[in-house]
Amino acid sequence: MILICYDGSPDAKAAIESCAELFKGQRATVLTVWEPFIEIVTRAYAGYGPVAGMVDHEEIDKVTREQARQRAEEGASHARAAGLEAEPRTSAQQTSVVDAILNEADAIGASAILMGSRGLTGLKSLFLGSVSSGVIHRADRTVIVVPSPEVASARRGERSR
Repeated sequence: MILICYDGSPDAKAAIESCAELFKGQRATVLTVWEPFIEIVTRAYAGYGPVAGMVDHEEIDKVTREQARQRAEEGASHARAAGLEAEPRTSAQQTSVVDAILNEADAIGASAILMGSRGLTGLKSLFLGSVSSGVIHRADRTVIVVPSPEVASARRGERSR
């Protein structure tokens, strides 16, 4: 079982295509992590403050959870079209996206975690995003990070010079 991290971005879609090339016909779970409203607010400088009584955080979470479910289904559909036996899954971020990914990998018994990198070029492309870096450094299983098509193309161009 391969855990594919999916946020709906072009880079995540490209990662699914690479995964299908490497592991055609394999079982995969496509994971979208969503963030409960309280997690967002607690990181805000002023916290809840005057917003506390003006916002229906349960309704916001309901909508956010549904959007994540739809995104995960979109990713699973993309993975199935690419040749994987894929199912969608969502997870609420409780501490960090990295923790959510690693916990889900444990829960499904994933043999590998696959994720796309952010589409950074130039000097920024030397560094992985914080989520992919965190997963690589904390994982107890294989992690595959697929460079974005834009970054891969730029790197090929640099090597050919």
